[in-house]
Amino acid sequence: MAHHPRLLFRLAAAALAMSLAWVVVLTAGTGHAAATGCRVAYTISSQWAGGFGANVQVTNLGDPLAGWTLRWAFGAGQTVTQAWNATVTQNGVTVTATNASYNGNLATGGSASFGFNGSSNNASNPVPGSFTLNGVTCTGGTTPIPTAGPTTPPPTVAPTAAPQPRTVRVYWLKPSDVAFDQRWPDGIATVMREAQRYYRQELGKTFTLNSPVVEVVNGDHVKSWYENTPNGSDRYWWSVFNMQQELMRKLNLRSPDNRWLNVGEISAEGPGAGGGGGNGWVILCQHDADGAAGVNGPMNRWHGGMVHELGHALGLPDSTSTDGTPMSASFYNYPNTHFSQAQKDRILSGPYGSFLS
Repeated sequence: MAHHPRLLFRLAAAALAMSLAWVVVLTAGTGHAAATGCRVAYTISSQWAGGFGANVQVTNLGDPLAGWTLRWAFGAGQTVTQAWNATVTQNGVTVTATNASYNGNLATGGSASFGFNGSSNNASNPVPGSFTLNGVTCTGGTTPIPTAGPTTPPPTVAPTAAPQPRTVRVYWLKPSDVAFDQRWPDGIATVMREAQRYYRQELGKTFTLNSPVVEVVNGDHVKSWYENTPNGSDRYWWSVFNMQQELMRKLNLRSPDNRWLNVGEISAEGPGAGGGGGNGWVILCQHDADGAAGVNGPMNRWHGGMVHELGHALGLPDSTSTDGTPMSASFYNYPNTHFSQAQKDRILSGPYGSFLS
């Protein structure tokens, strides 16, 4: 995988509630052809010095699923130590639970349950405030695909002039069977401009965007190809790695690339798909593109998420706790989050610090 950047996994959701028995009810619309929706009940069943037990029930409110992946983020240093009825892994604050062989099929209205034991810091054990099921944020209802706007696909939209060096280039890769809709490049551009404003607020310097802000790239393949063609050992990355390789080939990009910072979003996803940032790149899948277009949850989540991933592209790691900085689950509180002085110094002294002015 020499052509891929060394990416950092995205944080899922901030942990907010403080209860021993709490039901989190969530869903959101996406651009998928099927209706999507889910509800999660997360119950802390017991607690002891330094540890706790929890039960999780996920209910599918959308069209039937042949497999599921549930993700959330811990906000107080909790760690999963043992699990049953699902395969549960943890990367930093992000926890990923994937169905067992016998409970992966979820009919509409069907539920699956699993449990785990975890360690805690004895001070607090907040319940996660948000979950995603197969990449879709759960909110307790269903939303079908939004009605598309203009359906005539444009030619690939290239910059009106050669992109200036040491700038941020942004791409929306549209699979060949996805209808063009101007809300997507416009929405992604709005998110990028807000991230540009935030970085100037925090650092006194910011990055430069090109014109147009978003280059629309017509994909060579249908959506399902990006979602189902293996690219790496973890399906989380397939859609975005397939996108990144196509962008690199078509636009003569590199990873890392000392000419530009590159941000790619694709209207494709697949079960358990996600994205991330690192080594001068941000690569994001459909739920981020939909969020930018205003059809998948509150905008502050997508603004904060882009600030977070750009931080990775600029060289910052994830924070190890929810510390009020956008490199932790605190980005869900955007714009009420701020870089630490150490993070500012690391960005400005890093490999892309000279891109900011």
